[in-house]
Amino acid sequence: MQMFDRPVNLREQVRRAYLNLGPYQIYLKEYPKDQKQRRFINAWFKMFPSWLEYSPTTNASYCFLCYLFNDKPNVCNGYDAFTVKGFNNWKKVNDGKNCAFLNHIDSSQHRNAVTYSENLLNQATHIGNVFEKQSQEQISKNRLRLKTSIDVVRWLTYQACALRGHDESTNSKNRGNFLEMLKILASYNNEVAKVVLENAPYNSKYTSSDIQKEILDIIANKVRCHIRSEVGDSYYCVMVDESRDESKKEQMAIVLRFVDAQGIVRERFLDLVHVRDTLSLTLKTCLWNQLLQHKFDVQKIRGQGYDGASNMRGKWNGLQALVRDYCPCAYYVHCFAHRLQLALVSASTEIIPVHQFFSHLVFTINVVCASSKRHDELQKAKADEIQKLLDLGEIGSGSGLNQVRTLSRPGDTRWGSHFKSVCSLIEMYDVTRVVLQGIIEDLSHTTHSQRGDADTAYGYLQSFEFVFILHLMKELMGKTNDLSKALQKKSQDILNAMELVSSTKDNLNTFRNNGWDSFFAKVTFFCNKLQIDLPDMEAPYTSTRYRPRKKDLHVTFGHYYRVDLFNATLDKQLHELNSRFNEETIELLSLSSSLSSKEINVDDICLLVEKYYPQDFTDQEKIQLRYQLEIFNIEKSKNINLSGASTISDLCKSLVDTKKRETYYLVDRVIRLILTLPVSTATTERGFSAMKIFKNRLRNKMSDDYLANSLVIYIEKEIAENFDSESIIDEFKNLKGRRAEL
Repeated sequence: MQMFDRPVNLREQVRRAYLNLGPYQIYLKEYPKDQKQRRFINAWFKMFPSWLEYSPTTNASYCFLCYLFNDKPNVCNGYDAFTVKGFNNWKKVNDGKNCAFLNHIDSSQHRNAVTYSENLLNQATHIGNVFEKQSQEQISKNRLRLKTSIDVVRWLTYQACALRGHDESTNSKNRGNFLEMLKILASYNNEVAKVVLENAPYNSKYTSSDIQKEILDIIANKVRCHIRSEVGDSYYCVMVDESRDESKKEQMAIVLRFVDAQGIVRERFLDLVHVRDTLSLTLKTCLWNQLLQHKFDVQKIRGQGYDGASNMRGKWNGLQALVRDYCPCAYYVHCFAHRLQLALVSASTEIIPVHQFFSHLVFTINVVCASSKRHDELQKAKADEIQKLLDLGEIGSGSGLNQVRTLSRPGDTRWGSHFKSVCSLIEMYDVTRVVLQGIIEDLSHTTHSQRGDADTAYGYLQSFEFVFILHLMKELMGKTNDLSKALQKKSQDILNAMELVSSTKDNLNTFRNNGWDSFFAKVTFFCNKLQIDLPDMEAPYTSTRYRPRKKDLHVTFGHYYRVDLFNATLDKQLHELNSRFNEETIELLSLSSSLSSKEINVDDICLLVEKYYPQDFTDQEKIQLRYQLEIFNIEKSKNINLSGASTISDLCKSLVDTKKRETYYLVDRVIRLILTLPVSTATTERGFSAMKIFKNRLRNKMSDDYLANSLVIYIEKEIAENFDSESIIDEFKNLKGRRAEL
């Protein structure tokens, strides 16, 4: 729709909205050619950044400013080429003095459009302010009032607090967080008190919900612009995940991973977008729209990080396939933290006794922690036990020691919570039995069902098999817990992650081959201490779960616990880790692994570039890379700053700190490409955790933009804190016409 077709009273508002967004400059991998094999070149965007636009639909360029201020159709011949029809005579571009773009800039219509745009953003020239010229003192008061509102909105968003109240009338006892915070600030500062709330002019109080959302939108967009400037011309990775919010809307979180100018790996939360469905094409369209809206070059995508759902990882129609159709070097990496969880879950469900153990564990914790009364009894029993051990001198006292804790329920999605749950039960094993015994013997205050559940749970705790698997799970999860936490770090690089996985597998294998004696001794000591009966390990084993098979008739208890439980569980865990973290099937990672070694394998890195990143190096650079690597190997062995780098991330930062990045620019480029590959999608999951804090049961009607802006500010607080209120006020002033001059 042309501007002259819009209602007159809405044109100024539309123009301001367009000016805040800027010209539509889309970067395509390849622009369509005309009959003479000529086409648009995206380098023209940098030559004419303030006004040049391109439409892939019409394959034509337009003038952003002339379109906005074209109030009359058919102003003059040729003017509509940049406003209505579009210009696509590419032969006349870069044609010296006859360049069509330069001639357009010199036209009176374009110069007038530039002047109109400057006047529109200059509040002093607005008709309302011309008739009612405000004094400098009044302008200062207006800015102070707005600054106070900005500070309150920011602080409440940092703390994930609601802004509005249910009743904000002057007679309300609680007018909501925003107004109540303004009242507190006014009570501590007389200058603020003179200009806010009841002392503010009726037409410029700056307390309405629309004003709050405008402030949030300005800050969030400044954060996104900062992220865009951080990325610059660097390669980056897209990490996407989706989840439902409180109002059952499907939301897609977008996170970018890149290496900044200081050589530090960053993961930034860019946006949260509502999607109609989770089809791969829908996700790809929304992702592309957001990247283009914030002027990211989609051709710079060099990595994709998603979970293992079919709509994400599908080889032909998954999101990763659709992105790679456009960016062949955007390699997909299945989230390492998700892989680890899948391996742990599979290892637990495949072994029947282990699977039943977790059911018994949850059942026992639910029985003990079913009510606040039992919870208090549990803590009292633990306090009595600690006091008894202190009296006997078996434990020491001190600040932070011997704190009374409680049992922890395992979560369905966080496997790390299972480790916490197992450790808490081992610590409170005896007092848990005491509480269960109390429930069983309390005939007056418990029902038959409650006593029956308590008796069942007590039977589990008296079972040697339960104790055995409890300690086995503690060892297994303890050996993988550090890996799980390391994989969720934002700055983790993929090569170091693979090394951590390899070390964890070696540790589990060592435990499987050499750890039985010490482990069984630990279990035996625990059982003897708590007076739990131990089976005769030489006696024939008989299963109580199912009818014994012929091959089980000669199996002893020792064989069952060591082979069928201990070895089988660890073998299953190692099998899952090997199948889900198979380095040999990931040639890209194998070739790049030498970057983190003491001496870089020149042939591997050259093959890596030739096979996986041919578009990022010219033929001459591929030749030069080999010689750079050879010289870099020599200097690395002599330079303590370079040789001391233990990971590829440290090496990248050392290149920047030692100012060797310019010298070994090709080596630096290879390192940055590898660091761009994702390790996990933990940052997107953290975004969803924040979403649940903001959009909860009491705030389930939040608009999508309001929610997205709040999350960007909340998650990227370290960026939002750097914006001073004056710059926000200036953008607020230019957003649209204001009744009060700022």
